[in-house]
Amino acid sequence: MEAREQGQKVVVMITSPLEAEHAARIASVDPERVELIYRPDLMPPPRYPADHNGPADWPGYAERRPEWRRLLQRAEVLWDFPVGEDAPLSELCPRLRWVQTTSAGVGMLVKRLGLQGSDLIITTASGVHAGPLTEFVFAALLYHTKRLADLQSWQRAHHWERFASGELRGKTLAIVGPGRIGREVARIGRAFGMTVWATASRYDPARAAELGVDRLFPLEDLRAMLSGADAVVLCCPHTPETEGLIGPAEIASLKRGVVFINIARGAVVDEDALVAALHEGKIGFAALDVFRTEPLPKSSPLWDAPNVLINPHSASTAYDENARITEIFCRNLRCYLAGRYDEMSPVLDTRRLY
Repeated sequence: MEAREQGQKVVVMITSPLEAEHAARIASVDPERVELIYRPDLMPPPRYPADHNGPADWPGYAERRPEWRRLLQRAEVLWDFPVGEDAPLSELCPRLRWVQTTSAGVGMLVKRLGLQGSDLIITTASGVHAGPLTEFVFAALLYHTKRLADLQSWQRAHHWERFASGELRGKTLAIVGPGRIGREVARIGRAFGMTVWATASRYDPARAAELGVDRLFPLEDLRAMLSGADAVVLCCPHTPETEGLIGPAEIASLKRGVVFINIARGAVVDEDALVAALHEGKIGFAALDVFRTEPLPKSSPLWDAPNVLINPHSASTAYDENARITEIFCRNLRCYLAGRYDEMSPVLDTRRLY
C-alpha cells in the first residue's frame, strides 16, 4: 500500500451501486479532507433497491474498464469490493487501506481474494440485516404454524372449513450461530414464549444470558441440540469450519416434522441430505434463503417440494439498507480520518473470516 502524503486528501471511491443521496452524505463527512469518487455511469444499474451487484451480463463492463481502473489506482478507501473485476485487488488498488463492505458474510470472498490474514481494514455491514432476516424467520414460522398456505388454497376455492393450528409458544427454537442476527432471532423467539437454545464456536455456559438464550450448547453437542428442537435456524457465518456443518448425520438427528430455516449460506448444509429429509417428511417445512448454487437451478427438486418456501437470497434486503450502511460508513470514516482505527466497527477478523 502506498503511503498518503501529508495534507493529501483521503480518496474514497464508491465501487458498487449506491443512491446519490447516500454518496452526498459520505462526501459531507469532511469535504476538506475527503475526495469522493462517485461515478454511477461506470457502474451497472441496480436491479432493485440495495442491489450491490447489478446484472452480471451488464454490457458496459468492458467499455468502462480503462477509466474504472484508473480511478481505482487512486483509491485509499472503497465502499465495497469492486464489482465486475477479476484482477488482484493489490494491483487494482495499490493505495488501498480500508474497505467498507455492504454485506456481513464476506469471509469466504476475502479468502478468495487472497486477503486472509492481511492487514487491510475490512469493516462489514454486520447487524444491518438482523431486523429483516429475523422478520423472515418468524414470517416463515408463522406461515407454517398458522397454515397460511391452506388458507390461501381454501380462499381460492371459496372453501369454508373450521380448523385448528399450532402455536409458537412452548416450542423449542435452536439457533446455530448466535451473532447479531442470531441474538435478534432469540429475542423475538422469547417474546413469542419459545424456549431458545443456541450453539456457538466459543462455549461458556455463562454466555447464555449474554446471548439472550435459555441454554447454550458446545459445538460438539450440536446433534443433541438439534434432536430436541421444534425449529432450527441457521445464521452462522460461512467459514472453512462451518462448510458442511449440517451434514447427513446432523439432519438425521433432527426431530421428525421440524421446521428448518437457513439464512446463513447454502454451503453450510448438505443440500442432497436436506432434499431427502424433506421428501421423507423428516423435515416438516423448510424456509430457505440461500442455496448451494445460486441462482437455484431450474432442475432443483426444491422448487416443487410442497413443504419448502424459497426466497431468492433476498430475506436480508430492505428498502432502507443502503441508508443504514451509509451510517456505518460515515461513522467509520470519521474514526479513520482521526486515526482512531480501533474504534471502527464491525471489523472483520481476516484470519478467522468473521
